[in-house]
Amino acid sequence: MASSDLIQAPIGSERSHRRQDARRNHEKVIAAARELFAQYGLQVTVPQVAERAGVGRATVYRSYPTKDDLIVAVTQEQFQRLEERTLVALRGDDAYQALREYIPDMLEHLIQNRGLAAVFFEGKLVPAGRLLSLIGQLVEAAKPSGQVRQDADELDLRVVLCGVIRQLIVLDEWDPALWRRYGDMVLGAFRP
Repeated sequence: MASSDLIQAPIGSERSHRRQDARRNHEKVIAAARELFAQYGLQVTVPQVAERAGVGRATVYRSYPTKDDLIVAVTQEQFQRLEERTLVALRGDDAYQALREYIPDMLEHLIQNRGLAAVFFEGKLVPAGRLLSLIGQLVEAAKPSGQVRQDADELDLRVVLCGVIRQLIVLDEWDPALWRRYGDMVLGAFRP
């Protein structure tokens, strides 16, 4: 056996081990970020995520150069679920009834995750903006029912719905009954 064969085996094995470590570290970072953002919101720092994950800051920054990159990675799956719910509502026969059911359901989902709620109300990250656009389409689809103001649009939705969510977050109000109450008020704001 050539000496180069002896050198190659450990290197390949070492690379495989490093990839496994990187994958485990990635999973730990995502799990830590998901937990911290859900519990404390977006004021959580990348160093806090790294500490909770048991990795160095550089490990986090290597995969997520900015905090927004980490936030998108953590919330992407949750936004996809909300987006799927919105698309189901859009395909329904009664858009107004779908809207009436959708808003409280979405708020229930946001109550359980402070980070997701904060990303949603800001609406600036791509998944949140896309979701708000779809909800705007649901408002448009509900207009022919006569149950939604004809002049209501996506900007109104962003101001009213995101404004409620923002204030509840700022006031640190997480009582589900209160969120449901304001969900009813949001729906009332769109009535003619």
